[in-house]
Amino acid sequence: MPIWIIEPGHTAAEFCVRHMMVTWVRGHFKDVHGSLGFDPENPATLSMEATISAAGIWTGEPQRDEHLRSGDFLDVVNHPAITFKSTKSERTGGNDYQLTGELTIRGIAQPITLSVRYLGRWRTPYNDARVTRLGFTGKTTINRHDFGVSWNSSLENAGIVVGSEVLITIDVEAILDTELRPILERGSTP
Repeated sequence: MPIWIIEPGHTAAEFCVRHMMVTWVRGHFKDVHGSLGFDPENPATLSMEATISAAGIWTGEPQRDEHLRSGDFLDVVNHPAITFKSTKSERTGGNDYQLTGELTIRGIAQPITLSVRYLGRWRTPYNDARVTRLGFTGKTTINRHDFGVSWNSSLENAGIVVGSEVLITIDVEAILDTELRPILERGSTP
């Protein structure tokens, strides 16, 4: 099966969680590395391994980002990486998959299922780095308490500062490994 290397410059993991019971906080991680196993000519199965630098969390508010890096939330000093490794895939439609695997946050691994859509493949139009790329997008919802991310504070009327459910979206662009290696060996950028 062809292997595709995740291209961090065009890949992001995003999250969305309720704040103060009245709005949503959104943030993302850009430092995503890993690989996919996928054959566009025989798309029966899909596999993925990904590692995200937890310290790279960004919500647009520096003070909040520092709090999210602290032991109250991601504890990046002791747990610098968030990882996902698929264990099963099921094709549910022409370009749709259910990708089951283990998500690890703060050293706690939990099974999750990503609803994933294959977006297609194309050749990079640059003469010095003509490579084949493909794209996927995936979504899931987790309960942050399942991963020990349980800081909170109470509000009046039984409210809480941070919601329990976290909506996650990942957008992946990946480059065919056999085409990427020669470019990297030349010292070029794909």
